[in-house]
Parts: sequence; C-alpha cells; structure tokens
Amino acid sequence: MVLTEDNGKIKILLHNEIIDLIPHRYPFLLIDKITNIVVNKSVTGIKSVTFNEPFFQGHFPKYPIMPGVLILEAMAQTAACLVSYSDKSLSTNSLVFFTGIEKAKFRKPVTPGSILNLNVNVLANKKSLYKFSADAYVDGIVMATSEFSAMLVDQEKAL
Repeated sequence: MVLTEDNGKIKILLHNEIIDLIPHRYPFLLIDKITNIVVNKSVTGIKSVTFNEPFFQGHFPKYPIMPGVLILEAMAQTAACLVSYSDKSLSTNSLVFFTGIEKAKFRKPVTPGSILNLNVNVLANKKSLYKFSADAYVDGIVMATSEFSAMLVDQEKAL
C-alpha cells in the first residue's frame, strides 16, 4: 500500500527530505522528488531534466541527451532513498554502493524538458545486500530498464 499523509494525499518527499536520506549533493543528486513509497517494496523517483544540467555541456552540445549511466545512478539513488526511508537509522551511518548492474537497456534518449519517472522495486534483500529492478519512463514511454544490486556499507568502514 502506497504511503499517504493524514489527509489521504500520497506521501511525497522533496529535496530537504531526500538529502536527509542519502549523502548525494549537487551536482550529483539526480532525483528531485520521491513518491509512491511502499516501505521495503517499491518507490518512484522523479527527475526533472533541464537544459541547465552540467552534463549537457559535453553530452552532446548540439543534441543533448542524459547519459545512460546517470539514468542508472538516478535509479540507484531512488533505491537508496527507499532503503533509507524504510530503516531511518541507515541514513545516518551507511552508504549504498553498487555491487552489480544487469540487464541494463537504454531504449530512447532522455532530453532536456523531460520528467523522468524512476520506478524501483526490491527483488531480494539479504542482510545488507539488495537486488532491485527499475524502469525509467517519460510520458509513459519506457526509456531505460535495469536490474542492479547494492550493498549497505558502514561509512566508517567504507574507505
């Protein structure tokens, strides 16, 4: 069941709540909003893709497209928000690192002016290891899909 506020509206996390959940900051914070949270199961991240993104200066100036690896990173940040939101104690002392990316497919280019919807589902969870599936959509059209795994690592032991 998607989380709702006391007034029945769908719970939405904005910038200040997102940065409390994950350590990413500008220019590498790639999600603007979190919605459709089902604790420990699924979440939707939203990225408003604007022409002002720093990567568009070089990718590609005459035909700007969002790099596929950044779409994957936005998926992972969305997944990290779900994990952190589901267990708030994780956001204070853990980092989430990719351990694998599988079945990544890039179907259509994501361009400035797009609203990228990142739907992430938990496939498996064993202790600190997670496996996710994710789809990225613009206007209901699939732009990218992937399965990936990630591990929670204590910040003090990460380096």
